[in-house]
Amino acid sequence: MIYVVTVLGLVICGSFALNLTARAAYETASYDVVESDGAFETREYPDLMLASTAMRKESQGNDGSFMRLFRYISGANETEQKVAMTTPVFMEQGESGTEGRMGFVIPKEVVANGAPKPAAVDVNLRKRDGGRFAVIRFSGRMDSADLKKAEERLRKWIADKQLVADIESESAGYDPPWTPGMFRRNEVLIRLKNEQESPGAKVE
Repeated sequence: MIYVVTVLGLVICGSFALNLTARAAYETASYDVVESDGAFETREYPDLMLASTAMRKESQGNDGSFMRLFRYISGANETEQKVAMTTPVFMEQGESGTEGRMGFVIPKEVVANGAPKPAAVDVNLRKRDGGRFAVIRFSGRMDSADLKKAEERLRKWIADKQLVADIESESAGYDPPWTPGMFRRNEVLIRLKNEQESPGAKVE
């Protein structure tokens, strides 16, 4: 029994370390932390450039949207340039009956040098406006039930803080598909309307 528990513990620790290593290999969109409260944060984001494509509601990329963006960063663009993968992958669910959007963050260096135009007509480059966001972090899979529960918790936290938020929300995933659910970093983000000036700690 002790042997089994020991082996299980080693497997869990190994999986955790491997996932952290994999995540650390990617450039992550930077932001300033304005307030941290357990699983909740308010963050200040700069403008970001995204490679973006339509995503069917709640598909989480299984409708081909992820692969369309992956082909773009793999060289399906006007200069056949390979673009480094980054985190997170942003997903806007869209309103009922409408398409959402999936977006890969373009690395800072690529943006500075001019991001290549996508070769595919169903992929485009667009700016994600910066601003202040309320965020909740959670693990597990990002299915519709978990996303709904996380958004409900986040909106309650926003209400308790007497903040004013947008109706729409977006989600963000930081890990490869093979990452075990308990080690995944998922987030729901909601843009805040009553932005305030406040110092924050830089996060990479």
